[in-house]
Amino acid sequence: MFNELKKYCEKIVPVSPQELELIDKYFERMTLKKKEYLLEDGSICNFLGFIAKGSIRHFHIKNGLEKTCDISFENSWVTDFQSFTTEAHCIMNLQAMENSVIYTVEKKQLGDLYRDCPKYETFGRLMAEGVANRATRIAISLSSDKPEERYLNLLNNRPDFFQRIPQKHIANFLGISPESLSRIRARIQKKEKS
Repeated sequence: MFNELKKYCEKIVPVSPQELELIDKYFERMTLKKKEYLLEDGSICNFLGFIAKGSIRHFHIKNGLEKTCDISFENSWVTDFQSFTTEAHCIMNLQAMENSVIYTVEKKQLGDLYRDCPKYETFGRLMAEGVANRATRIAISLSSDKPEERYLNLLNNRPDFFQRIPQKHIANFLGISPESLSRIRARIQKKEKS
């Protein structure tokens, strides 16, 4: 069980087969249907989740409009770190964009796992650093890149977005309207033809 997570862990931190089996003890398997929520705003996030299959959209609502902050695919971690670390009510929503399989560990269980095997604490730190680096790159891009640059970066670095995610959510993630995204795509296609 949890083979995807075990393979991922082995790549990050060297663990023995016995240490790897601790994943079976502490993690739970969850399945979500498309559009089902893993986390809704107003609740307290008490888990970390590993996406074994599918995709999760991270968004919050401002002035009645959804604002997509990120979209995570297989071999990614999902949580609301602010709520997870402070135990405050979250403003983030985590919603399945496809039928998804998530392996979750509750905060208390995570502490127990760290005590049972300190290597997992190193793993957790490395995972959190990766998530923080990604969030920083997204924030820098949104504040300094032009929409066309953000689109091209996404197209070059994450082509899976365009096969798996509806255009309205891609546009929202890029900070533009769906109409602007269509114009950017048309402009790029025109450049490529000439």
